[in-house]
Amino acid sequence: MSGTYEAPSAAPTMPEGAPVLRNRVSWGAIIAGALIAIAVGMSLNVLGLAIGVTTVDAVARDTPAAGTLGIAGSIWMLVSNLLGLALGGYAAARLSGTSDTPDATLHGAAVWATAFLVSAVLLGSIASGAVNMASSAVSNVVGGAAQGLGHAAGAAAPDTNPDEIVERARVALSGPSDPARMTTEQRGAEMGELLGKRFASGGLSGNDRTRLNQLVAAEAGIPEAEAANRVQAYEAEAQRVAQEAEQKAREAADAAAKSAAIAGFWVFAALVLGAGAAIIGARTGTRDLVYLAGRRSAG
Repeated sequence: MSGTYEAPSAAPTMPEGAPVLRNRVSWGAIIAGALIAIAVGMSLNVLGLAIGVTTVDAVARDTPAAGTLGIAGSIWMLVSNLLGLALGGYAAARLSGTSDTPDATLHGAAVWATAFLVSAVLLGSIASGAVNMASSAVSNVVGGAAQGLGHAAGAAAPDTNPDEIVERARVALSGPSDPARMTTEQRGAEMGELLGKRFASGGLSGNDRTRLNQLVAAEAGIPEAEAANRVQAYEAEAQRVAQEAEQKAREAADAAAKSAAIAGFWVFAALVLGAGAAIIGARTGTRDLVYLAGRRSAG
């Protein structure tokens, strides 16, 4: 006995004809529960919208504040969705015929997931349709405006003096000229170009700054030295305004980020509550073994 070697026994195998666990998921019950949850939730939301609209009284100016309406609407929507999911979970567990509590719990969770996915698809389709409708409307407006501009240009073309067109083209192509001989429109266009270059590149070269001072002096009828002071004062004021705008933009972006984070937490909490409502409804709808046994014995 001491010198013998015993090989490890093989893993136990199931005997032939052993029972196989049946598939205990009922997709028909899950889909029916999800549809019930969506229908009940949407019906209650429509009812809440109708009630909210009745509180608006534009004639008597006795309308609740927008914040109050928003909070009340959010609470109503949450409660409506929770009731719908609870009823959908109850229906799924009841229709599945299960008497096992864990199975019923999983059916309720499946109802919640299915209802969420279907609702997301429906909302996405509605949003996509709204965007397409808005894009079509904008395209029609732009097309009509372009057509109107074309007609206006065609009507104005015969009254345009060809010599004036040639003179404008000559001035535009001839490069810098004496600011005193330029029109107000020409000086304004060149000053706008120089100022755009100033803010795009962060500064102006010596020749460009001199040219800008000359244009301002000719336009305002002041000495070039005073024009240079005006240009510097304008640059300082523009830089201050730009810094304030940047600071406000950063504050707005920070506020938007915080609002998005808060909204995300609330949406997550609503989803968790919805899952809990569906599961509670499913556990409530689980069939009782004692009740089933009583019915069978009575039959």
